Amino acid sequence: MIDNLTVSESTVRTACGDVALPEMGVLEQRWETDPIEPESVANEAAAAVGDLELEAVPAGGEVAVGAGSRGIANLPEIVGGVVDGLRERGYEPFVFPAMGSHGGATAEGQREKLATLGVTEEAIGCEIRVTMDVVTVGETPEREVPVYADAYAVEADAIVPVNRIKPHTDFGGDVESGLSKMLVIGMGKQRGAKMAHDWAVDWSLRNMLPEITDRLLKSLPVAGGIAIVEDQHDETTHLEGVPPSGFLEREAELLELAWELMPKLPFEELDVLVVDQLGKDVSGQGMDTNVTGRRHFTINEPEPETAEIKRIFVRGFTEKTKGNAMGMGQADFAHRDVLAGLDWSKSLINAITASTVRGVRLPPVVETDRAGLIASLGTVGPVPGEEARVLRVTDTMRLKRCYASAPLIEAAREREDLRVVSEPAPLEFKEDGRFVAASPD
Repeated sequence: MIDNLTVSESTVRTACGDVALPEMGVLEQRWETDPIEPESVANEAAAAVGDLELEAVPAGGEVAVGAGSRGIANLPEIVGGVVDGLRERGYEPFVFPAMGSHGGATAEGQREKLATLGVTEEAIGCEIRVTMDVVTVGETPEREVPVYADAYAVEADAIVPVNRIKPHTDFGGDVESGLSKMLVIGMGKQRGAKMAHDWAVDWSLRNMLPEITDRLLKSLPVAGGIAIVEDQHDETTHLEGVPPSGFLEREAELLELAWELMPKLPFEELDVLVVDQLGKDVSGQGMDTNVTGRRHFTINEPEPETAEIKRIFVRGFTEKTKGNAMGMGQADFAHRDVLAGLDWSKSLINAITASTVRGVRLPPVVETDRAGLIASLGTVGPVPGEEARVLRVTDTMRLKRCYASAPLIEAAREREDLRVVSEPAPLEFKEDGRFVAASPD
């Protein structure tokens, strides 16, 4: 089956003709960062609990701590710190997975998903309660859309989501990926996630999230949330307890900070972007749409303002994504390793729940790295290969060091925020057509 769907290198060469390959060097982005020291993260998280509104919670009351987003640095330490902070104040915390339909939309799958993130009962020092059962806690005022919440969380004396604030890959708004989204979609489990994404087709998540969040804050004992902001190296740089009284407003402010600090491509206009790996631990869409500039698989949402990339060639998966190929529809070409490693069931469940089925469309599959690069260069217009603006990155989250073609290396010499690490040299390939050079990061 794989061979039947894979285009051979010889076929690509025949179709594209004589395409010159660019020489590639290495450049590095210079970022000024101020991360929290790893040994201090747990204490900072515990201290952030002091900013929550817990006065109405009785002594010894149960506090449901929501966790479960992918790719967050120091997540076990942060969740464990929140648990400690709640205990120090006389409450009894438990953790519940607030991850929508992830983990195959099963309770055991969600427990396993937390474990892959390092969030186990042993690591965080408290019970983890897992269910896919939800309770209907109300509906939105105008559209009368039902609002759901995790059954265990609803029974608690207080609810505290723990999540990273960051730009979302599917939409733009005052609040995007963060505390509000975890309440609405994460805590809503599969049923709530499906409801939200169904309505997002016409209503848009940018309008829906604030309204449903407001309903949840009024209907449930949400004591606030623990907000995380990461820097360009994906290291924890800010931890803050956000009380419910300023929930939406403060999250919007922290989103602006997250935008400033998120890693970006060093150039906004490219002929070809080669991405070594996509994965759910990199981005909810496998490749961050705010980096690739491609959001064409969504409905009722504009494209990001940057970047402009003519062709994207994706080479494989992260190990943690376990074959979930959400986002591969952004690519123009894929290496045969993508086809060989994808799990259609996980990918399709994710895509249906998120109403972004175009995001898992399989792009044309080529058998080698060389074929993928030739196919990409051969379809960008009348641009000689040696003059093409080509960038190769590990993934859309690790962007400090990149392989760059000669024109980009020359442009980098004129910029203080970039450093040339190595000069352009001819590309080398193994006998099987793979790049000799390892991932840049």
